[in-house]
Amino acid sequence: MSRIRPLDTEESREAAVLLVMLPPLARDLAPTVSAADLAALQRHLGPSVQVLKVDQAANPAVVRSFAPLQLPACVLVYRGVELWRQEGLPSAEVVVPLMEAQWTLDSQQVIR
Repeated sequence: MSRIRPLDTEESREAAVLLVMLPPLARDLAPTVSAADLAALQRHLGPSVQVLKVDQAANPAVVRSFAPLQLPACVLVYRGVELWRQEGLPSAEVVVPLMEAQWTLDSQQVIR
């Protein structure tokens, strides 16, 4: 069962969080995301973004709070501010440059 745990390192407290929200029984409804896929995405993003899988069955209130139009969906959050959102699961090669550019621009605005 997937549980959301608080980030506990100093480095992770300053990281943006990429929530990867998945539907229950994802194999029937949408492409699945394996632990290896998430680990590869985390490696691409590095320590500036913490990748966190959110299973709708285990955490329905979290998924509802973001009101995604469909699942799976990704939401990038930094200091409580949503910076970027993508319905579906784009590949790391596509999403990483987009997220990094958006995160850089928006985090500068959030910090000001």
